[in-house]
Amino acid sequence: MEKAEFFKHRILDIQTDSDFESLALEIFRFQYAANAVYREYCDLIHRTPDKVTDLFSIPFLPVSFFRSHRISSTARPVEAVFSSSGTSGQATSYHNITDLAFYERSFTEGFRLFYGDPKQYCLLALLPSYLERQQSSLVFMADSLIRQTRHADSGFYLYDYEKLSRKLKKLKANGQPSLLLGVSFALIDLVQQYPIDFPELIVMETGGMKGRRKEMIRSELHKELSNGFGVDKIHSEYGMTELLSQAYSKGDGIFDTPPWMRVLIREINDPFALYSKNKSGGINIIDLANIESCAFIEVEDLGRLNDTGQFEVLGRFDHSQARGCNLLIDHANKN
Repeated sequence: MEKAEFFKHRILDIQTDSDFESLALEIFRFQYAANAVYREYCDLIHRTPDKVTDLFSIPFLPVSFFRSHRISSTARPVEAVFSSSGTSGQATSYHNITDLAFYERSFTEGFRLFYGDPKQYCLLALLPSYLERQQSSLVFMADSLIRQTRHADSGFYLYDYEKLSRKLKKLKANGQPSLLLGVSFALIDLVQQYPIDFPELIVMETGGMKGRRKEMIRSELHKELSNGFGVDKIHSEYGMTELLSQAYSKGDGIFDTPPWMRVLIREINDPFALYSKNKSGGINIIDLANIESCAFIEVEDLGRLNDTGQFEVLGRFDHSQARGCNLLIDHANKN
């Protein structure tokens, strides 16, 4: 059995902060030895295992490496390749997945932690920009959760807003707990053409106008969606091609992570120094489910941690590429 397999049995069973830190340090040492790209990066910045003694000294691989290198910590064959939705002329990130079953376990357990058993929902996915291309990790996740609901009305929608509107009215009339997962521009299109008063509906936006509409700050987007669906709060999902786990917000853009995932904030002018809580900086993500690629990733989003360890996404670095699934910015939270 590969050593990565040994870790999988422990990652999704993390219970405490101590469990997380201990396992993260073990996985760092494993990936330093098994991942040639990560090891070379650690060597170049002089963050070798003998110098890494706690969670905050673990080095984070810039996410741009997924655009230029194959990031792997295993000899297992690739089962799928997920790619990011870059715009024309920009390099695309690729994440080679060597264990789709473990990815499915990760996002299913994460969903259960925040929303319960998928079988209690009818899940409607309004993801046209993702369905129109190949190799989307978001479509893979949504398809799996849709199948897990075992509900006849669960499914994907492209641009048939009228059909989706009729389905929502039916679900409301039947008192069926329902979740609508959608890309932002399509959700706006839907409620502008077919508003509905469905207070019990969970509306979850995945971000992303991608040139389809004028960018809106998060508070404006959520206000328009709340009014259009008749709900108090808009939920959000934070994930990306390079991760195998998701963070969720149940309102106001405040995200929680599952126990095997953490967000740290790095200083803007020194990527190797970490901020304390309540300061804005670059987002570093530990996703231990990335056991067969790299669990420690420096992403190109700006964010802030609060006192309870929850985080906000505040925008993106000016030099970074526009990622298709990025969350919208609330400029009021930048300062």
